[in-house]
Amino acid sequence: MSKDTYDAVVIGGGAAGLNTALLLGRSRRKVAVVDGGKPRNAPAENMMGFLSRDGMNPAALLEVGRKEVAGYGVDLIDAQVENVEKGDGKGFVVQLAGGVALKARHVVVATGLRDELPEIPGVRERWGKDLLHCPYCHGYEVRDQAFGVLGTHPNAVNHALLLRQWSDDVVFFPHTMEITAEDREKLAARRIRIAEGEVKWLVVEDDKLRGVELSEGRVVPREAVFVFPRMVANDALLTELGCDKDDMGWVVTDGAGRTSVPGVWAVGNVADPRAQVVTAAGQGSAAGFALNHDLLGDDVAQDLEAYRNPAEPIVR
Repeated sequence: MSKDTYDAVVIGGGAAGLNTALLLGRSRRKVAVVDGGKPRNAPAENMMGFLSRDGMNPAALLEVGRKEVAGYGVDLIDAQVENVEKGDGKGFVVQLAGGVALKARHVVVATGLRDELPEIPGVRERWGKDLLHCPYCHGYEVRDQAFGVLGTHPNAVNHALLLRQWSDDVVFFPHTMEITAEDREKLAARRIRIAEGEVKWLVVEDDKLRGVELSEGRVVPREAVFVFPRMVANDALLTELGCDKDDMGWVVTDGAGRTSVPGVWAVGNVADPRAQVVTAAGQGSAAGFALNHDLLGDDVAQDLEAYRNPAEPIVR
């Protein structure tokens, strides 16, 4: 590989991508992080459940992380990646918007996922405020308040059953979904009420959620509403490279982030929809560790080749 080739180009500058770069930078590898600046948790004011960082603003975490990796010589590039192609022989070419191309021995895709929300007025506007998803991320902060759970996802009933741990006052809104007799019994056993009828919108006054209005005009007062979004991986780059996927449509990786395509790695929410920030950071750490050892294997092989076949001496 030429001197202008990176050992790894990390695509995505969230917790997973930055922690991958951190491990590699500390291993004295030549690394670049390319980030488009659209983190999934941008609407949230606080990040919970991260030991020693509980309550920290997500943007502040990324700011600190960027400074840390830059201190180890990692190049931080604010740009969009248009495509990734296999290079001539080994390695890859990462094409950025604007025409810049980066050569890399390995590519780490940490582009996360996007949350597709139901088309109910008020949902998008309140997302990350008092319209929430993850009880482990936000449940404690709204504990003992009046909860609503929107039935807009196949897992919505289980979502409601779980949320009962954080509040004694939970109302399930089936919206347009059919509830089985078994699910109705489970909800009743957990003392979760059911508000029949299609949801019209979320009632908001003075920039605060007040309730859920049904199509019939009835308003059910609620202080926090939870929804299970449809999670869609931002995995176009991985798909184009031919990475295998599982039956649910998620890219398959081993325990360290390796995909089915040699030299291509996937970490964080792009491959694991359940990964919280702390989990994604851990996955990045594991990937950086393993990736460095894969690079080492190639380095040793090249050094052995040069050692066993020294250049012919120059005859003068």
